[in-house]
Amino acid sequence: MRRREFIKAVAGSAAAWPFASHAQQSAIPVIGYLNLGSPESDTPRLTGLRRGLNEIGYFEGRNFVIEYRWAGTQADRLPALVADLVQRRVSLIVAAGLVPTLAAKAATTSIPIVFSIAADPVQLGLVASLNRPGGNLTGFNGFAGELGSKALALLHELVPGAAMIGLLINPANPLSEPATRDVLAAAAVIGLKVQILKASTDRGIAAFVSLVQARTEVLLVGNDPFFNSRIEQLVALAARHAIPAMYLYPEFVMAGGLIGYGTSLIENYRQVGLYSGRILMGEKPADLPVQQITKITLVINLKTAKTLGLDVPPTLLASADEVIE
Repeated sequence: MRRREFIKAVAGSAAAWPFASHAQQSAIPVIGYLNLGSPESDTPRLTGLRRGLNEIGYFEGRNFVIEYRWAGTQADRLPALVADLVQRRVSLIVAAGLVPTLAAKAATTSIPIVFSIAADPVQLGLVASLNRPGGNLTGFNGFAGELGSKALALLHELVPGAAMIGLLINPANPLSEPATRDVLAAAAVIGLKVQILKASTDRGIAAFVSLVQARTEVLLVGNDPFFNSRIEQLVALAARHAIPAMYLYPEFVMAGGLIGYGTSLIENYRQVGLYSGRILMGEKPADLPVQQITKITLVINLKTAKTLGLDVPPTLLASADEVIE
């Protein structure tokens, strides 16, 4: 079965259930995958997840299967989706992002949960401590929610003449408020004005036209699972309106975005895959420390910069980890 056909089947078709039931009867481990987004936009995460599992000896369809559950950006669907995974007695749950992690935590205290979020899981009450999580959760903190002020400084270095910056956030994300305060404080120091743009749906993303109307000169796209599931759409809109944009994941720049500063979605979920494999082999989440993803990457797309008529400062180029020409 081709990958695309498989994803469509497991996304919502009842035809997928016999396959999972057969796998369980054959004692093949079943991973439940819970995401707020949609299958069409989940390629980076799934690429990384499968890569990590493969490295530890697990190959999808051969010695494990995945039950995929996507909420289609409707958070109120998550409790029912994770309840279904619990009822099916999956071997573990991979929770992609904070909101799915909270839903999974509320649904089970026995099934192992491996999460990837962009905030301190201790402060959020997900685990008792980083070194000894306790309970049935462990995972990774990608730090993306804490990089807004640095990203703003880099964007200002690239476009020093810009006086107004647009900040795109998802008001439904509980991490948006502290991240916004961080950016506003940094903008005040630099002397920039900030226009807050809010989007939690595709219709909200279309508010790019308001950037043009407000003569906003640059854009910082906040960290959010919904935005990260709309990489190509956001990059295309920025190009259409000729707005220099900074992103918090390098995958945006690989797709044609201007500049990115943050951790890699693929690498984050490769680590999730490695932990998932270790749990399938018998290790317990309580004994696997929560890892802080510390590799931050600065990526610049010179082709996009040229299209926008921007000259990238030599000092910025020198500090880049990767330059796309």
